[in-house]
Amino acid sequence: MPNPLPPIAALVETARSKVAGFLALSLLAAALAGCGANAQENQAPPPPEVTVARPVLKPVEQFSEHTGRFVPFRSVDVRPRVSGYLQNVHFTEGQFVRQGQLLFTIDPQPFRAATDQRRAELAQADARLALSESQFKRAESLRAVGAISEEEFDNRRQAVATARAARDAARAALRADDLDLGYTRVYAPISGRVSDTRVDPGNLVQLGETVLTSIVAVDPIHFEFSAAESLLQGSGGPALTGREAVSVKLEGETDFAHPGRLDFVDNAIDPATGTIKGRAVFANPDGRLVAGQYGRLRVLTPATANSVLVPETAVNSDQSRKYVLVVNAKNTVEYRPVTLGRAVDGMRVVTSGLKGDERVIVNGIQRAFPGSVVKASFAPARAGQAPTKGR
Repeated sequence: MPNPLPPIAALVETARSKVAGFLALSLLAAALAGCGANAQENQAPPPPEVTVARPVLKPVEQFSEHTGRFVPFRSVDVRPRVSGYLQNVHFTEGQFVRQGQLLFTIDPQPFRAATDQRRAELAQADARLALSESQFKRAESLRAVGAISEEEFDNRRQAVATARAARDAARAALRADDLDLGYTRVYAPISGRVSDTRVDPGNLVQLGETVLTSIVAVDPIHFEFSAAESLLQGSGGPALTGREAVSVKLEGETDFAHPGRLDFVDNAIDPATGTIKGRAVFANPDGRLVAGQYGRLRVLTPATANSVLVPETAVNSDQSRKYVLVVNAKNTVEYRPVTLGRAVDGMRVVTSGLKGDERVIVNGIQRAFPGSVVKASFAPARAGQAPTKGR
């Protein structure tokens, strides 16, 4: 029977066995922990969550805005219709004048003298005609008894025709001189605001050449602008009839406070600029709108079909281009460039780029990028919009 170990040696052996077991357990735990870490590293993270919504489809009144300026409804340069020396001016510069109001007087004396002369010539022509007719009547009596030759009778008849023609010519000359005499008084051809006097009294004015002043019609007043080709039907834009409601905003104003209507759209596009000329008309009874004044015009077009609207939060900018992110049937994010229209109650009209049945990301856009897979949940329906079901 072997000798038993000394007590101290047994204690050492027992301690060695426990240390070895502890080390084995530690190594096993470390190995298991390492395997768990590797498993976690190899496991893919869950897809990011985003909120999507369907576009809203509803009729929306559209508008476009254009820069332009006011021009007179009518404008006239006042010129004399006879030549002569200007005698008087009968208006205050810058005042409002009515059609038919006396503006200028040209010295009428030479024209009155010419009229008197023409009247005397007409009296002479009437006297010659009366004499010729009397002689012709006597010739008819003589011819009945054979006391006058046919030649003499024809001469008497010809004398009546000549005298009558001379009388008619004298009447026409008198009417012409009467017109010239009347033209020495220059009247306003239209109602409007008159400009300054271009010629002072005492100066010679020439028929049809000298501009005495100008008048612009105040009420109504026109606004001219140029619009892009896309404003026309057939170019992807609304159909303009030329009678759409418009409003204008003047410089320094915040609202389009002046209502009017479109009254003209040109029949051709300018090939140099790709724009078409338009014109609107505004009532202007107080004369506040002034010709030459610039403004911003808004053209309203009635809703003819449903428009596609998305929340403002769904719209992003890529340099100068606008876009939205769409989640397709495989939950993959797609990039969609869009063209935007007007804003309506926190929504934005999309004129091109969406059909209306897409799932548009409205929240969590920063966690999504084109080509990535996301977990999509629908946003609550907006007021007036029926809840939509996702695919």
